[in-house]
Amino acid sequence: MSATVVRYGIIGAGNMGMGHMNTFLSGAIQGAELTAVCDVSAQKRAEVKEKWSHLQVFEHVKDMLHSGAIDAVLIATPHYMHPSEAMEAFRAGLHVLIEKPAGVYIKQVREMNTAAQQSGNVFGIVYNQRMNPMYRKLRELIQEGELGTIRRTNWIITNWYRPQAYYDSGSWRATWSGEGGGVLINQCPHQLDLWQWTIGMMPKRMRAFCQFGKHRDIEVENDVTAYVEYENGATGLFVTSTAEAPGTNRYEVTGDRGKVVIEDGMLSFWRLRESEQDFNQRNTQAFGAPECWKIELPAFGPSPEHAGILQNFTDAILKGTPLVAPGEEGIHGLTLSNAMHLSTWLDDWVDLPLDEDLHEAELRKRIESSRHKVTTT
Repeated sequence: MSATVVRYGIIGAGNMGMGHMNTFLSGAIQGAELTAVCDVSAQKRAEVKEKWSHLQVFEHVKDMLHSGAIDAVLIATPHYMHPSEAMEAFRAGLHVLIEKPAGVYIKQVREMNTAAQQSGNVFGIVYNQRMNPMYRKLRELIQEGELGTIRRTNWIITNWYRPQAYYDSGSWRATWSGEGGGVLINQCPHQLDLWQWTIGMMPKRMRAFCQFGKHRDIEVENDVTAYVEYENGATGLFVTSTAEAPGTNRYEVTGDRGKVVIEDGMLSFWRLRESEQDFNQRNTQAFGAPECWKIELPAFGPSPEHAGILQNFTDAILKGTPLVAPGEEGIHGLTLSNAMHLSTWLDDWVDLPLDEDLHEAELRKRIESSRHKVTTT
């Protein structure tokens, strides 16, 4: 590999794959060069060849991985394929960047993480929302103790509206065998990741209610309400839907030193002069309340999104820059979605760490009865 350039290959020339191709070929990523693309579809391969004749185009993944034409691979294929293709790339000695989600169930992702660690190569995931300056600021405020001890988290993320026509556009969409889930595995991986990444902790247990095919002719969840409890006594609520119009995107985190709300592209911080606990101990007034200041943080500017992740991953390979989104961390958000499914299937609370074998067994039952018949790994 050149000391100044990382040669990339992309597996999957669908919507996300094409988007990444355009980013690379625009010259936006310093130190990166797109040299190869792989897709099983003859039509997709023809489209790539017609548009970018200088790229090497492959039908089979192994051929591209062992071609000598690439140093790193970006995997943008269906969810089930991410872990197996990543492990194959590690065996070929390549650096690996995967699209979200990390996979469909924890067990396969854990195997991928082990392969990544054993390879010694750079492993990242396209959690582009970690580049958003608002969420980075929230994480910073929490890490530096500005909110004190976290007491409650609430995220209502229902602006994922999808009509029936969207689901009808592909027989694999919104099926257990095709995608492995619905809104939790397709639309919400970014929020599930940010939920645990910003506050720095995972729940200890969860009770979730997934509605399967609510207001839509699909077999997976498209309406979810989940309640979680944390080790420190904090609680949380996560609500999402693809059938609500107009939708809402409001993330609220409360601590004993204040509250942060992210909504409508703004971050608002209500800061207490002293912790609620300290105030409560000294207060003698029946309707007293802690002194509070509202702080509207100035505009953060645009988020670098996908290009930011691609640049960070390239810099990690060339310069050793720390990854914003290490691939191994993809398992955390997936654990949350797996727990929501399992809690619903069992109609009961589930503890974390999750019973991975039980979740996989329950998922397999639904794959077997799925109306979309494919072979999954």
